[in-house]
Amino acid sequence: MRWKDLRRSSNVEDRRGFGGKKMLGGGIGSIVLVLIVLLLGGNPGDLLNFLNPSSEQTQTNYQGTAEENELKDFVSVVLAETEDTWGRIFREKNSNYQPPTLVVFTNSVQSACGMSSSAVGPFYCPADGKIYIDLSFYNDLNRRFNAPGDFAMAYVVAHEVGHHIQNLLGISEQVQSMRSRVSEEEYNQYSVRLELQADYFAGVWAHHADRTKNILEEGDIDEALNAASQIGDDNIQKRTQGYVVPESFTHGSSEQRKRWFYKGYRNGTLEGGDTFNTNDL
Repeated sequence: MRWKDLRRSSNVEDRRGFGGKKMLGGGIGSIVLVLIVLLLGGNPGDLLNFLNPSSEQTQTNYQGTAEENELKDFVSVVLAETEDTWGRIFREKNSNYQPPTLVVFTNSVQSACGMSSSAVGPFYCPADGKIYIDLSFYNDLNRRFNAPGDFAMAYVVAHEVGHHIQNLLGISEQVQSMRSRVSEEEYNQYSVRLELQADYFAGVWAHHADRTKNILEEGDIDEALNAASQIGDDNIQKRTQGYVVPESFTHGSSEQRKRWFYKGYRNGTLEGGDTFNTNDL
């Protein structure tokens, strides 16, 4: 991806070197409480935050490596490019685009959605409109998921921005409202459609960013397609448990994720990504 001379976003919050304090001491009592909350259908993260009012993050003297700092620079450029693309698309719809903030962190982070470990991977929190990413995920893409390349990482950022688009359009709220009204298996299907739409929106960004800024180099789209394939539910389940359970999918199969990203890249339109009213996922 051609990015070195492009604009950097000002909507980047650097929380590297912050660390959450130890929570609940890890005793049996805390485990029992979390299990009770789960059985009652609650969010254990809310309980942990309630019982740990001092679990705020404290800063340490953190100095990133040259590679990590360059990666922070890179995701800042990708975020800026998504701001330009979606700002233009929203203006064409006579609407005002409100860009998300991207938070880079190390190990763990506190968001409005609770305390999260870097083990969960990059995520979007609709409660605060922020994207959270531990930059070490770039190494995970390379080594764990066999998805190397800078545009693989760009796809990941653009996918999370896709969730922000869904939040602005009210789609995320509609899907979330279904959680208590349908079975877990049915809700998983809604989740898959939500994730595939975010993949489509990532493709829409790539479509417009390349046509307006000529950012793509040979092989970039292949890098994104490979990343989408490697983090498909079927591939992840094969690696982690040795077999595939389609009814438990929450993000979509490798084939689906590749197809919807590429569809967004080819179409470049907001309307073409209605994954909720199609039988062809």
